[in-house]
Amino acid sequence: MRCGYMKKSTYLINTIVASLAASGPVVADKLDVASTFATSNLLGQMGVKFADNVEIATGGDVKLKLHEPGDLVPTLEVFDAVSSGAIDAGWDWMGYWSSVVPVAQFYGGLPFGPTSEVSASWMWSGGGIDIIQREYAKHNVMVLPCFIEPQETAGWYRDEITGPDSFNGMKIRMSGLGAKVLTKLGASTQLVPGSETYLALERGRVDAADFAIPTVDEALGFYEVAKYNYFPGWHQSASWFSFIINKDVWDGYSDKRKAQFELACQATIQYTLNRLPAEQTEVIERMEKKGTITKRLPDDVINSLELAWGEILNEELKKPIVKEMYESLQTHQAKIMKWNELQNLK
Repeated sequence: MRCGYMKKSTYLINTIVASLAASGPVVADKLDVASTFATSNLLGQMGVKFADNVEIATGGDVKLKLHEPGDLVPTLEVFDAVSSGAIDAGWDWMGYWSSVVPVAQFYGGLPFGPTSEVSASWMWSGGGIDIIQREYAKHNVMVLPCFIEPQETAGWYRDEITGPDSFNGMKIRMSGLGAKVLTKLGASTQLVPGSETYLALERGRVDAADFAIPTVDEALGFYEVAKYNYFPGWHQSASWFSFIINKDVWDGYSDKRKAQFELACQATIQYTLNRLPAEQTEVIERMEKKGTITKRLPDDVINSLELAWGEILNEELKKPIVKEMYESLQTHQAKIMKWNELQNLK
């Protein structure tokens, strides 16, 4: 039944996209998009997928050219460049901009949060998009969350984790709210660009690294320089990646054109929800054959991480925008949980 639903959902999206494409403008509109991820891995490839969907939705009238990291502006300056109008648009991980839009770190990865399916439902049907867009608009940026990554691994570690004390003094590549949690357990965290993470592990600049899901981690070769791959991904139960566009450019589009962008965005989300969950098991098994040891974090470690997160969350909830976002997400999740309980067969 679930597979039938997904096929029907994809069919409906494609039908609507095709109908909207039927009467677009004659002149092609080309936008330069600065990607924060290389198109050689999944995170950048999803930007290409979105660009392809935009071209389909608009009947070829809008073409997005995805530029590799650093080609147009330095990776971590993409948001500012889009805001100022120096570049048209960007493809990013939303958590990168938490220093400018603090609530974005909750969209980038919420520790001990809901599944990607619940997050996607909340984003587009529960008010999540309205809250984050209101904050981005203050910086003259329009945001379309177009790719949701499933729960990540807990990271790659050169040494075994035996208890909460294992983190004390450890150097870990991690960003966002998860980094704040590990800092409470004594770790030293740093944001190393994805392209430099392999070398950082290999040369001992860091002792461990979190980056993404197994599909991405395998492509980057982390299994070659770190023996242990830990689960569960407590720090990022779902991660949002997005297309950002200068708001002046966005406001110049017709309502129909904006709808075409949004449908292309949601088609990209549906594609990732269809493809990625089952694929991860295959990738993990492949890496295990190459020597990776897949392990679950000890229960006392998970408990310590959750307690530390509770302390951080209580502080963050003192900020009105964080409180609004978190309560909105919790309310939406409760509705879905109630529905699931009613449908539970056992």
